[in-house]
Amino acid sequence: MNNDPIKLTPAFKDYLWGGTKLKTCYNKKSDLDIVAESWELSTHKDGQSTVATGPYAGCTLSAYIEQCGRNILGKNALKFAYFPILIKLIDAKNPLSVQVHPDDAYALAHEGEYGKTEMWYVLDCDEGASLYYGFNRRLSREEYRERIENNTLLEVLNEVKVKKGDVFFIQAGTVHAIGAGIMICEIQQNSNTTYRVYDYGRRDADGNTRPLHIEQAIAVSTLAPAPAYTPAGNTLASCDYFTVEKHKFNGKKTLHITPDCFHSLIAVDGGCTLHLNNGATLTVNKGDSIFIPAQDADYTLEGDAELILSYV
Repeated sequence: MNNDPIKLTPAFKDYLWGGTKLKTCYNKKSDLDIVAESWELSTHKDGQSTVATGPYAGCTLSAYIEQCGRNILGKNALKFAYFPILIKLIDAKNPLSVQVHPDDAYALAHEGEYGKTEMWYVLDCDEGASLYYGFNRRLSREEYRERIENNTLLEVLNEVKVKKGDVFFIQAGTVHAIGAGIMICEIQQNSNTTYRVYDYGRRDADGNTRPLHIEQAIAVSTLAPAPAYTPAGNTLASCDYFTVEKHKFNGKKTLHITPDCFHSLIAVDGGCTLHLNNGATLTVNKGDSIFIPAQDADYTLEGDAELILSYV
């Protein structure tokens, strides 16, 4: 088994609300005019990452795992029926729709995939930018339906001003929306099920409004304020589905990986060199996504960088 770290190339999405900062600020190479999202660590059928370095270069992440064996994911990941997480960089030039994601029970019963709990790390934002996170008071299902239908839903959403470095933990069932002018690193369950409840009356390239999913949203939404959330130091989030840490350093930093789980590293600022204790090295630049197979090893990061580390 090859335990060397690999660099991944993302799948890109050109959703109508996206901008160009992933290309201009995060070194993403794409022919798309708009790059709303880059799926940095993904085996999802709607957009797979591709191996960019090493003997498996050119393989999808799924093919790489199949060829190397699922043991490279670690024993914690093997309890999931398929690859457990999906990591994205998001450039919201314009606001995203107001939406909600189901939990595992509902999603598996109705969509054939896991639900979607996620977390956001704010990479950057315009002055005065804000997002929606839950409700500003408790609602009945009747009022929720009425406000969706008469386009007054924004009046009862909890609007939060954001700044660089903010963290939001979005449990399945939490109604939410990323606002305009916000760059985010999102770590989520491996799911693409989204129920849209408000979209600002926008039309797509063909002049059509995007569909809403009212009945599904009413069935899965938590109609109350979202709980306050504060990260615990460098641990940005930890739940049954993922743990996410921030590592910022200037010089050398040593981390340890175990056979329990792979490590995903996203370079959100600066750059460094990764040295694995088997002698493998990899240059890491801003915007890079690195996958390290599960193993018992130390690795050293040398440079001036900020990295987001995720594992399960």
